[in-house]
Parts: sequence; structure tokens; C-alpha cells
Amino acid sequence: MFVDEVILELQAGDGGNGCMAFRREKYVEMGGPFGGNGGRGSNIKFVVDEGLNTLIDLRYKKVIKGNKGVNGEGKGKHGANATDVVVRVPAGTVITDLESGLVIADLTEKTDEVIAAYGGRGGRGNIAFATRSNPAPAFAENGEPGEVRKVKVELKLLADVGLVGLPSVGKSTFISKISAAKPKIAAYHFTTLSPNLGVVKTKDNRSFVVADLPGLIEGASLGEGLGDRFLKHIERTRVIAHIIDMSSFEGRDPYQDYVTINKELENFNPKILNKPQIILANKMDMPDSSENLKKFKEKVKDVQIYPISALTNEGVDEVLMVIADMLDKIEKEPLYEDEKIESHILYKFEREQPFTIHRDNDTWVILGKEVEKLLRMTRFTTDEAANRFANKLRKMGIDAKLRELGAKDGDTVRILDYEFEYRL
Repeated sequence: MFVDEVILELQAGDGGNGCMAFRREKYVEMGGPFGGNGGRGSNIKFVVDEGLNTLIDLRYKKVIKGNKGVNGEGKGKHGANATDVVVRVPAGTVITDLESGLVIADLTEKTDEVIAAYGGRGGRGNIAFATRSNPAPAFAENGEPGEVRKVKVELKLLADVGLVGLPSVGKSTFISKISAAKPKIAAYHFTTLSPNLGVVKTKDNRSFVVADLPGLIEGASLGEGLGDRFLKHIERTRVIAHIIDMSSFEGRDPYQDYVTINKELENFNPKILNKPQIILANKMDMPDSSENLKKFKEKVKDVQIYPISALTNEGVDEVLMVIADMLDKIEKEPLYEDEKIESHILYKFEREQPFTIHRDNDTWVILGKEVEKLLRMTRFTTDEAANRFANKLRKMGIDAKLRELGAKDGDTVRILDYEFEYRL
């Protein structure tokens, strides 16, 4: 089964907890803190696997979870980092963050890989908090929560040439003649239910990859037929080859077929029409094809037209040479512009306040990623840990904001599932 799009929730591993311990050994004076740091949680990494050509292995996976890092221990022992979770995908896979709409990675080469969700760092043990003013801190951190994000994993085939055309114009027959691809071929619509890739070798031993993209009909870009599922695969191609049925066997006008397909390509992505095009006037072995070709050429002046018969191989070798010549002159370009790629905006300046406060009945509710992360990483086992948490909230400006909003001594403040008593 050909699967080219899945939605996944990624849950990277939490960091291991830091350890609070003290050195108590005979003959060792003032042993001090002795708790080690926790290990990093699992990253979730996508890696290209040349042996794959579909995303079917991910079809039934809704959530991919990483493992927690190992907790720190006494005697200054640091916990081990968790092993990364590796997700193998075919070349041509695009990973997009659904919340921001930005592309995390476009994996096109066999060595490409990307960390799509980062594991949390390990919590610090009390050794890490020792200072001159507090040489024996009685607290340690929990591990940082791992990154959680929802992503779309989408396969866009790596092909040099995209074959487009209405159903039953001969695309599958053509690709079966020029390559080792063996699509199912019959005289009814939508025989081909998934794209077919074929590696083509010309007479002078040049090679390129051709994709037969099925299901294009009028309205394909809006979801009609199968075309909305497969139009994405045209975006990577360097040359678009229109296959037109010149016989009018099904009662369609060849020129109108050409206009219809171009309109659907434009509606899906206007940039596709900037790609070089070539027209393959197919089924020239049929009775009315020659006359229809003359009329067609009168209306289409700006694109090269080559008469062929995929069934009898007439003109096929010559067309392959023409396409190879075109590809020799066209450089591969990146699919996405820089501003659409996530890495280019990682260090943007945040002007927004890092938290929000609102009233829920008699409770003040505080929301914000940094506040929630601070809470999760705080272990409320000692008064010193609780005081450190309160001081950090104060430095973030939360106390001042609560006073500004009218909070009174003794009011209840909630962060996540934890409730605290507000003190002026």
C-alpha cells in the first residue's frame, strides 16, 4: 500500500531527575553535597532509509514516545542519557510542525537526518547548586520535560519528470514502456491508485526518474478524484510532461484536456507552471489523431509538442532524448524558501509576556510554558526548594502582576494541578 502522509504526535523523553545526597564518610569532614545530575531524555530523530518508498510503517502510529533519562545518584554519579528514538522514512520526506505551519526538515539525501523533538535535559543534583554562600544546598531538580509537538510527515516523491494528464490518456502505458515499472493497466478510469516511479535510461546511457501521477481531473486541486492526494508529488519534479490523448477516443477535446490540467496545477501551486513543460501527443496510431494534432498545434504555440504512441513505441526514444537534454540544463532547486523553514526563526525576539493570569471563580490561574516547566522541575521536598521556586516566580514578575490584578493575602493560585496560597 502506498501511504504518503501521516499525522504524528511526538513526545520526546523527559530528563532524569537530579539527586539530593550528602557525603557522610568517616574521617571526611564537612562532606557536603553529593548528588549527581540526571541524564538527558530521548530525542526523536527522523533518518532517511533508502530501502523505503512509502510511509506505511507509520500509518498506524499515532504517538511516538521517547524514554526518560536515568536519574542521578549519590556519590556524584550522573545518570546516563536515554537512547534516541530513530524513525526511518524514505528520501523525499517533509516534516512540518502543525502548530506553526513551518517545515522542520526536507529530507532528500540518503545521509539526511533531523531531530524533530528534543529530549529534556537532566535535572541538576545538589552538587550543581553549591555556592560559597550556600555550600550544602538541600534541593535538587526534576528532569526537564521532553518536547511535545504534533507534526505532519509527508512524502513528496523524488522524480525528475512528472507525467500529468487526465485518466486513460496512456501515462501508465508510457511509463511501463520506458522503465521497469509495472503499473496495472486497463481501459477504465482511475486504474492507477498510487504514483509509479520508473528509472529511465536513454540510448546514450543518461538516466532520470519519471513519476506517473494519477487521478487528475477537473477539480482535483479542490479534492475531486484522486488528484488532491498526488498533486504534491509534482512539486519536486524539474520537468512536467503532459500526456494528451490525441485520438479523442473518449469524446474529449485534446486542447481542453491540456487547459484543464494546467488549471489544476495552477490552483494547487502557481509556481508549478514556472517549470519547463513538454507535451507528448499520445495515441498517434489511432485514426483521428493526426487531424486532431493539427488543430491542437494551432492553439498551443509556446510548448514543444512531440507525437508518440506509447502502445507501439513510436517516437518514444526520441522524446526521452529531448527530456534528458532538458534535464541537463535545469539545476535542482530547494523545494521550500528559507522563511518557511523552522531553523531560520529559532532565535526570534519574543516580545510577548511569558505568562498569563486570569481569574477562575476564586482562584488565580497562571499559564505559561516557562512557569509550567519550572513547576515540573521543582521537587517540593524541602523548604529550601519551595523558597527557590517562590523566588523564581517573583523574578519573573508574577507576584507584581498578581498584586496589580488585585490578589489578596490568602488567595488561591493554581499552576497546572498544583494550588498555592498567595502571600503578600
